Amino acid sequence: MKKILGYILTPIFYIVFGLLLCVFHVLQVIALRIFGRTAHKKIVDVLNFCLLYSLCILGTHISVRYKVTLPVDKPIIFIANHQSMYDVPGIIWFLRNNYPKFVSKIELIKGIPSISYNLRHSGAALINRKDSRQAITEISNLGKLINANNYSAVIFPEGTRSKDGTIKRFAAGGITTLLKKAPDALVVPIAINDIWKLNRWGKFPMSVGERISWTVLPAIETNGKEREAVAAEAEDAIRAALSANSMPFS
Repeated sequence: MKKILGYILTPIFYIVFGLLLCVFHVLQVIALRIFGRTAHKKIVDVLNFCLLYSLCILGTHISVRYKVTLPVDKPIIFIANHQSMYDVPGIIWFLRNNYPKFVSKIELIKGIPSISYNLRHSGAALINRKDSRQAITEISNLGKLINANNYSAVIFPEGTRSKDGTIKRFAAGGITTLLKKAPDALVVPIAINDIWKLNRWGKFPMSVGERISWTVLPAIETNGKEREAVAAEAEDAIRAALSANSMPFS
């Protein structure tokens, strides 16, 4: 039954999702060129609220849980597992007060309405995964940016999406580079749960009635710890959270 409903509802979802990207692309351009970066950010926030809750067309239940109070007066490094492109709208919306900037693959800066434009103009680290020197430079610049402005960086250390929810081993390099440039940043893991199920049958049809969640976990103390140890601790915290919450939140 879920698959049958998916065939019916997926085209509607994709039409709405695509229209949102196109309409907000124009709004982003206007906001940035005429009103500046603050207005642009507000448009991006509203876009991602709309993208996130457009999943309700598929009967998706969306929840977020905070296990830490997030400050807005210091830089934060958010470390998350990665299951789907739909991870991102939730992070941008739920963490909007912390000005999240992403570590993203450079291929995304062209060809996607709204998303490519925002990546080019938001301060994201746009990395070429085949050029380690370029990637380190981009992530270093992001670390300096969040350190100077009390923004936050978001990094997916698995490097690619998990198609079945199985968390992959984290690569510590990007995390350690961010910590080097923003040594006083708060390190906060995020456990992303069951978003992969939206595409359990691929891009078409999408699954309906799924329950997906973001859990913002307690911050990790970094004082006196090696940067690699901090990265490992974040990975362990996310693995534990996903294991403890193998059933989605109600």
